[in-house]
Amino acid sequence: MPLAARRSYRLALSTGLALALCYGLDLGVPFVAPLFTVLLAAKPAPPPGGRRAVGLVLFMALALGVGELLGPLLQQVPFSALLLIALGVFFCSRLAIVGGRELPATLLVLGFTVIPAANSASPALAAAIVNAMVLGLAVAIASLWLVYPLFPEDPGAVPPRPPASTPARGNWLSLRATLIVLPAFAFTLTNPTTNLPFLVKSILLGREASDIQLRGASRELVGSTLLGGVCAVAVWWCLSLAVELWFFTAWVLLASLLLAGGTYQVFRNRMTAGFWVNTLLTMLILLGAAVQDSAEGKDVYQAFVVRMTLFLGVTVYAVAAMSLLEWLRGRAFRETLTEAD
Repeated sequence: MPLAARRSYRLALSTGLALALCYGLDLGVPFVAPLFTVLLAAKPAPPPGGRRAVGLVLFMALALGVGELLGPLLQQVPFSALLLIALGVFFCSRLAIVGGRELPATLLVLGFTVIPAANSASPALAAAIVNAMVLGLAVAIASLWLVYPLFPEDPGAVPPRPPASTPARGNWLSLRATLIVLPAFAFTLTNPTTNLPFLVKSILLGREASDIQLRGASRELVGSTLLGGVCAVAVWWCLSLAVELWFFTAWVLLASLLLAGGTYQVFRNRMTAGFWVNTLLTMLILLGAAVQDSAEGKDVYQAFVVRMTLFLGVTVYAVAAMSLLEWLRGRAFRETLTEAD
């Protein structure tokens, strides 16, 4: 089997398995496990070994524990807490961009943002999300372990590491990612219980925005968000034909396989791998929120329209912020050259 096909099957099957395990075992906030699975399996590399896997889970627990400490601080001295959170998001982004530690940085930024936001609504909610995320990461790693032997990488192949950014450019990209996440975090505080999926989307958006050039950013970011929404509606409509966990898993598996095919160029396309991965992540977030809305007796389609509007809003803001920041940077550079002359 071609390597690209193996990678596509591995990504889709491990995502579907994680979804089935978390929803079947009712682990609480079950859509986080498929998200972590995509972040792990999208890389063309073997899964983390036993020692590294334990380290990741412990690091996740520590990162989320930092968020629980920031939660009370956010209520008592909000300005100082917001400053600490902003610095935390910046250094997490720098860890990913300059240090090349994308997954640990993503886990850490979740601790700096999602948990303090949840804690502002209810400490019990924050504790439940911490448990769900730690278990979700463990399920994601276990799912990838089970699927990888069926669709391994080529023996001896070492995936190329992306070139690390220079410290100066890394600082700039980290600032750009931070300015994308912080407004979404502030908005989430208005209604943490409802807006947490929106915050997770903004974190992933900031993560992706640091990897793309300004040219084509609107097509990359807005396009993947729109396509993720279309995929979520299609899967939800198909699920209405038979509301069963196995049907849900099968439809998500099929959609994941199609998007994975785009990621690894199984079918030729002009979009980047990040576009397809972001589409899959957006679909999983929307579907997870829809399942929760349905369980609570809410109007799923109305909630979807509101949530999709927010997703598109933060995406358009991200593109506008990137454009404005790059324009200001270019203007400052030109002024510096003029003064030098």
